[in-house]
Amino acid sequence: MSRRTVPPDRCPPLLIVKIGCYPLHHGTVAAVRSLGRLGVPVYAVTEDRFAPVALSRYLTGRFLWPTTGGEPVAALLDGLRRIGARLGRPAVALATDDEAAILLAAHRAELADLFLLPPVDPALPGRLADKQGLYTLCREHGVPTPETATATSVETLRDAVKRLGLPVVVKNPAPWERLLTPVVTGTTVLRDQEEVSAVEHALERSRHGSVLVQEYLPPADGSAAQAEDWFAHLYCPTCERPPLVFTGIKLRSWPHGGGVTARGHAAAHPRLAAATADFCRAIGYRGIADLDWRRDPRDGRLKLVDFNPRVGAQFQVFRSTAGIDVVRAMYLDLTGRAVPHGEQIDARELVVEHLDAAAALDGRLHRRADPPHPRPVRREAAWFAWDDPLPFAVATARFTAAAARRVADAAPRRVAGAVRSAREAGREHRSAALGS
Repeated sequence: MSRRTVPPDRCPPLLIVKIGCYPLHHGTVAAVRSLGRLGVPVYAVTEDRFAPVALSRYLTGRFLWPTTGGEPVAALLDGLRRIGARLGRPAVALATDDEAAILLAAHRAELADLFLLPPVDPALPGRLADKQGLYTLCREHGVPTPETATATSVETLRDAVKRLGLPVVVKNPAPWERLLTPVVTGTTVLRDQEEVSAVEHALERSRHGSVLVQEYLPPADGSAAQAEDWFAHLYCPTCERPPLVFTGIKLRSWPHGGGVTARGHAAAHPRLAAATADFCRAIGYRGIADLDWRRDPRDGRLKLVDFNPRVGAQFQVFRSTAGIDVVRAMYLDLTGRAVPHGEQIDARELVVEHLDAAAALDGRLHRRADPPHPRPVRREAAWFAWDDPLPFAVATARFTAAAARRVADAAPRRVAGAVRSAREAGREHRSAALGS
């Protein structure tokens, strides 16, 4: 795909749509660079003027529109219509979160005069992003997936933990709910009763919250090492052509064991690619998707853990020999152009600088080794680019400030804990002295 393929004076723009506040999202910057370097006009919804993506040299324009996910649907649609009207011509809309993907799919017919969107069943992205809905679809289509239960009370949480056995994985089960009434901060592994009790308390405090309790798939050797986690990024075209599927392995995550990819490696896995394509074909999925799979050492099968009906943050690790990634494939397809055929380029590696540094330090402290993988033929940074350095500088400043705030917030709790421990030790010492 070259600049001559999509002349800037004739090609439709791309609009990156997001709902919620997550300015440190490297996938958004990667999408801007992917098409912006080809001369495509790229616009983005941003939380504030100093979000890293807002300062990319490849961004044509930004729309300052902070949202929480708690807004009425009518207000969100009105905001999209106003942005679409300002663009002046139909734009390809790219969602970077589940909520935006669900909103665009559910109201595709209403937004058809403003945005170019894949013809997917309006309800399907919502079912896939909902963890319980995904579990049901996997069961219906014979796709391996961990055992799952939804807990809406302390009693049902205890029943699920008892049935599945510790450790278990807990997640906020559905889009919108994770923004409005989250019970946990993200994917969390509960390894003992104390951690279960903390979630019980959070569930009690949440009026309408719930959590998904998922069977934990351990590492093959039973150690604390990173389990074999794979991901598949794909684009299912609007016609009956086969989907473009890339596969890779997660080398490090942050936090360890259930967090986002801090370092990922492109690696061909034909059976996984075929299983991903078959599942999407069976359910009639169209558009971009990011699927997470984990190998179960008990039976050797890869099991589907998450299906994100939108672009994945680490999509830039994948590129075909024709120069195509999933964002470029979506843009070409929705603007009526053919997607050039090419094979996946293996051994490309993506490093999310700030997260990888934290994950590497944590791995050294706990003596964890990365999963075996070939030496990368190309290592790419998620944030830094010589031709577009400002997003990296801003992301570094914001990441450092956020880390400093967390340390400052945690310090009083540590001090209070130390004081309580000292007092308790003093009381025990006095009691022992009196007893003697």
